[in-house]
Amino acid sequence: MSKILIYPTNSLVLADLVDRFGHEPLTIPQEIRKKVTSVGLDSPPLNITPEDPKIGLKYAAVEVPSGVRGRMSLIGPLLERADAAVVVSDPEATFGCMGCARTNELVNFLIRAKKIPMLELPYPTSEDDARDFVYKIAEFLQSSEVLKHE
Repeated sequence: MSKILIYPTNSLVLADLVDRFGHEPLTIPQEIRKKVTSVGLDSPPLNITPEDPKIGLKYAAVEVPSGVRGRMSLIGPLLERADAAVVVSDPEATFGCMGCARTNELVNFLIRAKKIPMLELPYPTSEDDARDFVYKIAEFLQSSEVLKHE
């Protein structure tokens, strides 16, 4: 089973597709769940540790807006664990909006810099596009370049 970073990282549709093909989807909700269910942390919104901002600084400079660093403190460790990535460009907000254009640019850059197998698809706008979208993801998840990480 390979670890597949999905982007947008909160897309339930992508997470389900990756899971159905026997891989582990790397998503933001998993990371947030760890934070809100960990013993010793206060309830939201005070559920960060002093280490979290330091994690974000690993991926973005101190001059970068705090929201980018905060998002990167969650997304960065996912990216480090990823064996491959499925990226959807220009998704509708209801598909899994990440809420920050600068974070989007940084994450896409870091995925490419890591040089892992990556499938980048445009958001489907018709039923035929949606069918092709699912087919291409299935084909990618069953490809030898993804399976070799198992």
